[in-house]
Amino acid sequence: MRTPWPARSERVRLTALYGGLLVLAGAMLIGLVYVLVRQGLYSSLSTAVTTATPRSPAPLAPSATLGPTMAPAARIPGHDRTPSEGSLYRITKNITDATEQAALSRLLTVSLIALVLFAVISVALAWWMAGRVLHPVSVITRTARRLSAANLHERIALDAPPGELKQLADTFDGMLDRIEHLVSAQQRFAANAAHELRTPLAVQRAAAEIGLANPDPDNVRRIRGKLIEVAEDSEQLIEGLLLLSVSDQGLQRREPVALGGLAETVAAEYADDAWQRGLTIATDTRPLTVDGDPVLLAHLVRNLVANAVRHNRPDGRITLSIHDRTLEITNTGPPVPAESVPYLFEPFRRLDARRHAPGEGAGLGLSIVASLARAHAAEAVAHPNPGGGLTVRVTFPARLPE
Repeated sequence: MRTPWPARSERVRLTALYGGLLVLAGAMLIGLVYVLVRQGLYSSLSTAVTTATPRSPAPLAPSATLGPTMAPAARIPGHDRTPSEGSLYRITKNITDATEQAALSRLLTVSLIALVLFAVISVALAWWMAGRVLHPVSVITRTARRLSAANLHERIALDAPPGELKQLADTFDGMLDRIEHLVSAQQRFAANAAHELRTPLAVQRAAAEIGLANPDPDNVRRIRGKLIEVAEDSEQLIEGLLLLSVSDQGLQRREPVALGGLAETVAAEYADDAWQRGLTIATDTRPLTVDGDPVLLAHLVRNLVANAVRHNRPDGRITLSIHDRTLEITNTGPPVPAESVPYLFEPFRRLDARRHAPGEGAGLGLSIVASLARAHAAEAVAHPNPGGGLTVRVTFPARLPE
């Protein structure tokens, strides 16, 4: 497939830049050589021509007829050359000038031809070099165009020495890893949500059909109770999905929230439920003010406490504490495998298969906690307790990023 011109414009620009710099450097080098040769050429040629030109016979020595006391006449200033020497000087100068002009003309012609050839070679090399430099970018572009939801597993895996483009390709691969993880999580979320919503609807339909088939008052009363129970579970599921969607969109408002007082209030809300299950809730909260949405923070604490109450054992214990900008909740309960802890923050993930028992929950508690923590730039982590149960920590930053 032919590459469109806009995709090749960077290569053209790099070629023009590299080729222009090389040609400019070549032109400057030729100009420097020309100037240096021209400055010393005349003196060199003059010396060579003067040395090679035969001189006129030397003047005779004073003869005896002139007498021993007679010396040659002194030369007049400005006329210190004899006629033969003046003619020789003119000849030498003419030859030197003509030779200099011919040499400089030849040098200039050869230099211009060499510059043209150098320019052609420079542009060709610049085009080749630009192609080599931009090859990783072309690989990244082709991969990005080829990717879709069906082949997010593909990676660039650029085989190149360390450098900026290698870092770019590795960063792109890392981004694809995150995108693939998010898309897979969304697909699982949609499938699980559809399954969780379809099950209560099927139960409601079956209960209605049974109730209509047998008009006995006791049976109708029992079916009505079942329908109300399933409807409440469905309502809680839908509210959890809506809350998860809202928290994923980030914060709509921010204000200082006294997290310690909020935790105490939520713990008091669940005191009766915990007492009925034979559980005790202990609080050890210190004053902590965080920036965030008070409604969403209340949901975060409620989900933590509700999860600790629901997944516990009789005569168990729940400890809610705040220290060092960290909200921590610990509960007793069944043993939790360490390898299963990271998956508990995903929607609809449970340690055991769902039995659709009353008060079982939809498996959204910790996933909502993780989403609300991310919305507040906090980090939610969990680890199993040695004697069973789970400890969840939510650490808030000193200041919420803008």
